[in-house]
Amino acid sequence: MSGPQPRLPAFGLLPLDTTTEDVRAGRAGTAVLPIGSFEQHGPYLPLMTDTVIACAIAREVAAAYPVHCLPPVTVSCSHEHAAWPGTVSISAATLYAVVRDIAESLRRSGINNLVLINGHGGNYVLRNVVQESAGTGTRMALFPGPADWSAARDRAGVQTSSSTDMHAGEVETSILLHDHPELIRPGYETADCLADDREHLLTLGMRAYTETGVIGRPSLASADKGKELLAGLVDSFAEYLSLLSAPEFPAAAGYRPVPSGTAEPADAAEPRESAGAMRGTR
Repeated sequence: MSGPQPRLPAFGLLPLDTTTEDVRAGRAGTAVLPIGSFEQHGPYLPLMTDTVIACAIAREVAAAYPVHCLPPVTVSCSHEHAAWPGTVSISAATLYAVVRDIAESLRRSGINNLVLINGHGGNYVLRNVVQESAGTGTRMALFPGPADWSAARDRAGVQTSSSTDMHAGEVETSILLHDHPELIRPGYETADCLADDREHLLTLGMRAYTETGVIGRPSLASADKGKELLAGLVDSFAEYLSLLSAPEFPAAAGYRPVPSGTAEPADAAEPRESAGAMRGTR
């Protein structure tokens, strides 16, 4: 074929013909890094589900805000899914190092803000990467947070609770039905599997709680819900960009100094599922 060819995006995210001059012209001070996984999502959703979702969120964010999109990290911490063929993992230490190296590289090129758009709830280490970024010269944030997912779920009318909708359920299937329906195979409509009692998931892995790899109710998914989920997350991102773009970090809304001699609120009082439900699913 002759003549110019169409710009081919990677999951609709980064045009393959992007040059350094395109980045220079954009002058974005904040980069977004989609982080997915390569793990089983039952018989009906692809191994790349988490990466596709992280990229969809990043793409919609980039369409609404002046940010610099990076290509995705496609393999992460999926050890709890090791019982199924196709799943590939790296260690938490490796993922930590990769993200820190990317942040340092961005800083050398003049981008001092980095938002990690996490698509896999098992990437617990990303919380530590962001926590430890203070004082490094890079302002970092982890997105979406539990509150962002909660607001998006309410907006979309998601029926399954965040605890029940753990993996390949209503939320993930809805986003793919909206964003990449061609990636979903028939059968998700009858693939519901409920396993709310997963107290020893990290020790036993997913196989102890599901035969198919699904935990949730994909039968309730719809493309309309997927569209509204993404729209809700885009709205939530505004607060993150405003925070990172401020000359100095503002005091947290509602913060009051703790009087001397009184106990400070404990961070450990978070809901039990919150660490494993950064986006409501794993």
